[in-house]
Amino acid sequence: MPGFSECRFLGILAAQAQLRTARNDNFVGMDGVAEISAKIPHLPSLSQGERIPWQKLASCFSFRAQTYKTGAMPSVGEIARAVRAKVIGDERVEILGVAGIASAAERDLVFVEDEKHLDSALSCAASAVIAGTFAEKIDTAKTLLIATHPRLSFARAARLICGDAVREAGVHPDAVVHKSVALGKEVSIDPRAAVGEDASIGDHTWIGAGCVIGRGVVIGEDCEVYPNVTIYPGTRIGNRAIVHAGAVLGSDGFGYVRDTDSARYEKFPQIGTLEIEDDVEIGANTTIDRGALEVTRIHRGAKIDNLVHIGHNCQIGENVIIAAQAGFSGSIVIEDNVVIGGQVGVGEHARIQEGVLLGGQAGVLPKKVLRGKGVAFWGTPAKPLREYLKSLAALARLGKRD
Repeated sequence: MPGFSECRFLGILAAQAQLRTARNDNFVGMDGVAEISAKIPHLPSLSQGERIPWQKLASCFSFRAQTYKTGAMPSVGEIARAVRAKVIGDERVEILGVAGIASAAERDLVFVEDEKHLDSALSCAASAVIAGTFAEKIDTAKTLLIATHPRLSFARAARLICGDAVREAGVHPDAVVHKSVALGKEVSIDPRAAVGEDASIGDHTWIGAGCVIGRGVVIGEDCEVYPNVTIYPGTRIGNRAIVHAGAVLGSDGFGYVRDTDSARYEKFPQIGTLEIEDDVEIGANTTIDRGALEVTRIHRGAKIDNLVHIGHNCQIGENVIIAAQAGFSGSIVIEDNVVIGGQVGVGEHARIQEGVLLGGQAGVLPKKVLRGKGVAFWGTPAKPLREYLKSLAALARLGKRD
C-alpha cells in the first residue's frame, strides 16, 4: 500500500470521489483502474477485459475502509425499517453514504435534530434526511425519514450504510505470535504485533500493527485493537470492545509505602488484574491500571475518551461516559449511567452514585460521596450546579465591594 506521502492530496480526493460514485458495483474494470491510476500510483494493472474486486482496489488507499462497502447499497425503505423511522417520499432511493449537511453529496443521508436547521438540510445536496417529528408536515420533494431520536437513528443508519472495515483474516508474517496462543476464527493480526504465550483472541477480532499483548491476556470476539496498544499480562477484555491507538491496559498502579526511618518510598504489590466487559470503548492514549491486590473493572457499555487515566482498584459502572483528560485515583467507585466531563479529577475512595452528572473540570475530594440521579455537579470541590452558581455570584458581589 502506498504511504500517504506518496500520493498528491488532490489526486486522492479525486480518486476517492470516483470510487464513491461507483461503489455499489462489486468490481471495476481496466478503464476504471487506469483513470484512478493517473491520480494515485502503484495500483494493480489489468489486461483487456479483466476485472478486479473492489476490496483489492480499496486496499491501495489510505483512507478508511467504510468508503468501500461492497454489494448493493441500502434503499431508504431498508434504512427506515432498520432504524424504525417513517418514510415520507420515495422509499426506493439508494443511499451511498452519510455526511454532514455542509458536505453532503447526491445519494448521501444527513440528519437534523433541531427545527431551525431543517431548511439547510432540505436545501443541501443529500438525497434523504433523517429528521424529528417537527418535519412531518413539511412540503418538500426531498425524501424524509421521520424518527423520534434523529441523531440515534442516523448513527444506526451509518453502521448499515458504511458497514464494518474489511480486514483480511490471518497473522501477518511480521507479527510474533507464541505457539501457545489460542486464535479464534478469522482473527486478523497486523505487522509487528506481538502476542505472548497462553493468550487467547476471540473470533473476528483485529489486532493492529505494533500492539503488544501480554501473557495470558484474554480478548473476546469482534474486538478492534488499534495500533500500538499495550495490554499487560492477565488482562481480560470482553466481546465487541474497541481500544484505540496507544492505550495502555493493565499497567501497575501508583502505589508506594513510605519508610519513615529512611524517608524512602517502597513499591506496594500491584498483582491484581484488569477486567473490561462487553461493548466498552477506550480512547487513544488512555491508561487503566490493574488492581493492587484486587480487580480494576470496567463494566459493560462504558465509553472512555482519549487521555483518561483510571487508577488501581477502580470500579467503573455500566454505560458510564468519561470525557477526555479526566483522572481517577485509586479505589474509586463510579456507579451506572454516570456522565463525567473533561478534565474532571476524582480523589481516592470517592463514590459517584448512579446517574450523577459531573461538569468539566469538577474536582471530587477523597472519600466524598456524590448522590442524586440526574443532578449536575460543578466546581472544586464539586457542588450541585445551583449551589455552585450561587457561590460564583457571591464571589462576584464581594469583588464589586472592593
